[in-house]
Formats: sequence, C-alpha cells, structure tokens
Amino acid sequence: MLAVASLDPGERRTPIPGYIKKGRADVQPADYLLTDKVAIVTGGGGGIGRAIALELASAGADIVIADIVPERCAETADRVRELGRAALPVPTDMTDTDRVRAMIEQADATFGRIDILVNNAGGVSGKPFLAQSERSWRRHIDLNLISLFAATSAAVPVMIRGARGGAIVNVTSIEASRAAPSYAVYAACKAGMNSFTRTMALELAEHGIRVNAIAPDYTVTPGTRGNVTGPVDPSRWPAISPEHEAATARRIPLGRPGVDDECGKAALYLASAMSSYVTGIVLPVDGGSWASSGWFRTRDGHGWALHDTVGYAPRGNSDS
Repeated sequence: MLAVASLDPGERRTPIPGYIKKGRADVQPADYLLTDKVAIVTGGGGGIGRAIALELASAGADIVIADIVPERCAETADRVRELGRAALPVPTDMTDTDRVRAMIEQADATFGRIDILVNNAGGVSGKPFLAQSERSWRRHIDLNLISLFAATSAAVPVMIRGARGGAIVNVTSIEASRAAPSYAVYAACKAGMNSFTRTMALELAEHGIRVNAIAPDYTVTPGTRGNVTGPVDPSRWPAISPEHEAATARRIPLGRPGVDDECGKAALYLASAMSSYVTGIVLPVDGGSWASSGWFRTRDGHGWALHDTVGYAPRGNSDS
C-alpha cells in the first residue's frame, strides 16, 4: 500500500507563491478581496469584460482596461475610479500583438506588478464555414486565440518576477464543447482556449499561477444586442420579442439569458483566494445549457425533449 504523508490542514512542506495558509473552515474577507492587486482585463470596455473589471475593482483591485474602443476604455476606467480604485485605460487592438505587448509593458511601468490577467477579448461573425473567406478565418483566429497567446506570454513573466503567484482567467464559450453551425472557426478557437487553459495550468503551477476559464452561453451584452461599436447605450438596443424570450426559456434550463455581472462574479471567484486550490478548470456560466446537451423544455412546460416540440418527456421512474 502506498504510504501517504499526513499534513496538518493549512501546512505545506514547501509553500509556493500565491498559497495562503488556512486552518479554518469559515470564509473570511481575505478569501475574496483583491486589495491592491493589479488586474488586466482585455476587451474590458463592454459586456462581460466590463462586468469582470468592475467586480475585480469592487474587491479592491486596480484595473488595466484594454479595449479597441477608446470611449469604452474611458467609461470603464471612470467606473473603476468611482469604486475607489486606480484605473489605466489603454485603447488596444488585440489582433496586433505588438500593441498587446506594449499594453502589458505600460501596465507594468504604471503599477510595477501584474497579479491577474483576464483574457476576455474576442468576437464572432456567424456564417457557414464554406461561405467564410480566409481573411475571415484569420481575423477570428487573431482576435480569439492569438490575442490570448500574446497577452499571456507578455504578462506571465511579470507575474513570475513578482514571486507572488497569480491568476489567469480566460473567457471561453459553451461553443468550445459542442457543435456550432455557422460559428465553426470561432468554436475551434474557443476549444483551443480550453486546451491552452489546461496546459498552462500545468506549466505555470510551479510559480503559483493558477489558470482557469469561464464558459458563458447566451449572455445579455452590447454585442448580443447589436451595440458593437461606440459607447455602450442600452437605449439603442432592440426590444426582444416574446417569441424569442420563450425560445430562450425552453433552451436554457434556468429559463433566461445570462447577465454579464454573473460572469463577473464567476471570474472574481477564480481570481481570488476563494479558489486557491482550483486550476485547470473550465467553469460553465450558462444557466445549465451545457448540462442540457440539446434537451429542450417542452412548449407545454411539463418536461424535456431532445427537440423543440410540444411533446411530453416523462418525469420520474417510468417503472413506477
């Protein structure tokens, strides 16, 4: 039988950066506060990225906002400052790796440290694969995958230099783990992000840097409501029809689309000491969509079926 050494809870023979000694079961503010840590959020000017930036700032972090839209960078920075934290808005085209590296250098020069990196920048244009041009493929890959590589490769050496450990949170998608007609290249990029997340979790573990991802499904953001450019302005968003709302309720087990703040809270968990022993995971933030795996709530609301129908899926044990 393999002998396993018994360690007192909260002890390590060789502490690693980022480890917090614990000898208690209750949650303390230090578990979720990020006081004076520095976080970079790419695509932080709107939607999920903005929500993550504000959640991290609410927990005490100073925030670097990288976004291609200068007005959005500035607006998020203003909100961060209203929360009492420092903000550095850096308008950045995340498809330009030189500009990504320059953004990281500016963050380091300003704050002297990087503790958290949120790789959120991304985007998609729906079109069947055979109708997509090579230019479109490359644009999707540059925005959704190469930007991830560039930001990670530039930020991690700063984390290692600080010897305090760190946390990387990648924003992937439910599309990474299921077929995605009309979104083939985007889904392939997000699947690559999932694999990269797990691999980096192993490669960076010795430095106390944890690497995880969140995987949203349909979430209400400026992008999903057509507000792709310019300032975020919900008054410009089109109204959602009752039919669309009903279809969403049938498809998502919790019966509604996600809210960007919910992604923000999930990212805060993964960035904080609340998840100090969590690395290499992809956390669905999707109202149960991934679990449902194609099951729909029936139109009569009495069960579930493997297609959108008025039929009835029996509940309970069919032998009873």
